[in-house]
Amino acid sequence: MIMGWNRIAAGCALWSCTAVAAAEGLDQRVEAMVRPLANALSSAVFYRVDIFGQPFPLIVLWLAVAAVFFTLYMGFINIRGFGLALRHVRGHFHNPEANGEISHFQAVATAVSGTVGIGNIGGVAVAIAIGGPGAALWLVVAGFLAMSTKLVECTLGVKYRRYNPDGSVSGGPMYYLEHYLGERGAPRWGRALGGFYAISLVIGCLGIGNMFQSNQAYVQFVVITGGEQSFFADKGWLFGLLIAAAVAVVIIGGIKSIARVAAHIVPFMGVLYALSALVIIGMSYEYVPAAFRLIFTDALSVESATGGAVGAMIVGFQRALFSNEAGIGSASIAHSAVQTNEPASEGLVSLLEPFIDTVVICTLTSLVIVTTAIPNGLMDAGLEGIALTSAAFAHHIAWSPYPLALAALLFAFSTSISWSYYGLKGWTYLFGEAARTQMLFKAIFCAFIALGCMIQLTAVLDFSDAMVFLIAIPNILGLYLFAPEVKREVNDYLRRIRAGEVHINGD
Repeated sequence: MIMGWNRIAAGCALWSCTAVAAAEGLDQRVEAMVRPLANALSSAVFYRVDIFGQPFPLIVLWLAVAAVFFTLYMGFINIRGFGLALRHVRGHFHNPEANGEISHFQAVATAVSGTVGIGNIGGVAVAIAIGGPGAALWLVVAGFLAMSTKLVECTLGVKYRRYNPDGSVSGGPMYYLEHYLGERGAPRWGRALGGFYAISLVIGCLGIGNMFQSNQAYVQFVVITGGEQSFFADKGWLFGLLIAAAVAVVIIGGIKSIARVAAHIVPFMGVLYALSALVIIGMSYEYVPAAFRLIFTDALSVESATGGAVGAMIVGFQRALFSNEAGIGSASIAHSAVQTNEPASEGLVSLLEPFIDTVVICTLTSLVIVTTAIPNGLMDAGLEGIALTSAAFAHHIAWSPYPLALAALLFAFSTSISWSYYGLKGWTYLFGEAARTQMLFKAIFCAFIALGCMIQLTAVLDFSDAMVFLIAIPNILGLYLFAPEVKREVNDYLRRIRAGEVHINGD
């Protein structure tokens, strides 16, 4: 028996050495092949123009203008509909006989798990380091405006979803974009546009929604288990296999399984991070008034209106829109699975997603940095990203980086399981809904998770990142074209609620 285990151990060691060696060779070959294409695509998608001497990516401007437009066009629905959104999430309007697979709460939890990630911890610190404390205010403003964009795309996701023979549903931008052109005599162009979105989504999910998440999870795990002395320090392949297996257990069950897990993980990781941040902010209470003055002064100062304030606004909007993904359309895929016959109801629920992701979690990170890192000189120590946030936590409580690292691990895991569903729906749009087709994609997705812990494919990540934001162009165009229809849908639903025509549980 011992000899048997020795043979197994030797075999695993041999496999790991072979896998790592092969991965290193693959790393170099893929980088050399993909880098020119990634550079060209990234340069086009993230093309920057100077505004008052500050570089501004046009894709961010595209998303920001849309957020402002939909907020005004929908009559500040992000304020008017917020209370109703909370009532829907609490189940007040749940209809157990409606079409769909998951509840309103599960839908928003799944979508939030896809957007709340490492960027909420490390990306905000980078934004403040670049744009100054004023970036925190513009980050909140951008998150508030983005709520309206989410409402439009998620209403459309439910309205134009398709019902499969097995009772499941498929929805998202590829379906409503195809429908718009198909209804206007151009079904082939509609299918082509939907196919382009689906292909881009699949590529994106394997990069920023997969390899990047597993790699960051691995890095955080090594840090909290001893750094270079950690057992996993040179065993990325093993950690990759373990996290791939954990993800596989969840995603094999489809959206119902993903939603159940998300419904437990999202509240836990959100509360864990929020409470940890509030404790740190509370321990720096003497700096809180000055921190708010600094944020507003830096963001609105007339003296810096041609420089610092504009820079803060640009960086704040960029971080917020990159974080909550409003305008990309990915979240509408998760919201499409909701159990409802009222598309506008899920549009209202989706208002909560940018609010949680950006207005709450990103703001808490901002306040940790401004109340703790800045007054205590941590930003002058050469730290950046998640390392700066972690140092701010550790300034008051030495062991506080551990719950922070746990939150980061959960953020990465939850993002992966949500993006697996987004990628799956892009895959089935292209290749059909057959069970074998779906299992093939899930196997590929899990393989890329393991690969992300073994090698650094920065070119692939850059390429997938660009592809994800490239699809914001056709998606936003579609939202503009559908805007009058969505406005009628939402207003009619609100009118029927006021008239008592919509069933409320308990009536």
